[in-house]
Amino acid sequence: MKKSLYLETSVVGAYLDNGEPFRRDLTIRWWEHELNEYRAFVSILVKRELECLTEPHRSGYLNLIKSLKQLDLPEEAAILAEGYVSRGIFHRKYIGDALHVALASVHKIDYLVTWNFGHIANVRKQARVRLFNTAAGFFVPMIVTPEFLVHTL
Repeated sequence: MKKSLYLETSVVGAYLDNGEPFRRDLTIRWWEHELNEYRAFVSILVKRELECLTEPHRSGYLNLIKSLKQLDLPEEAAILAEGYVSRGIFHRKYIGDALHVALASVHKIDYLVTWNFGHIANVRKQARVRLFNTAAGFFVPMIVTPEFLVHTL
């Protein structure tokens, strides 16, 4: 069975990001050549974040994710994200990032894929999420950037 992954908004954003050519090119190559080796998901949260962007990028980003399966946003994920905030793992103003992690946890997604080093792909934060999720009985997704999933480039 294929491993599952959840694409956080920054990965979708990197696909068309001309300001970060290395990140863009790696994301495009990985997306086009290796993404199909996984059961790939986004969420309504990713879709809503992309809908807030201006054109011409909004349509391009939404087009990228339209064929991907969408995770629902169960109340359990919202409660878990609130737990992250109340324990100081995420600051309240980054509740969206906490929700991305909570969604991957609640849906037992193998890999949460992100380019967000500041708030998600951060070793200290990952350690705190791992401890919290384990203590609370939640699955712990592996948080990675696309480059950690590359094996044929």
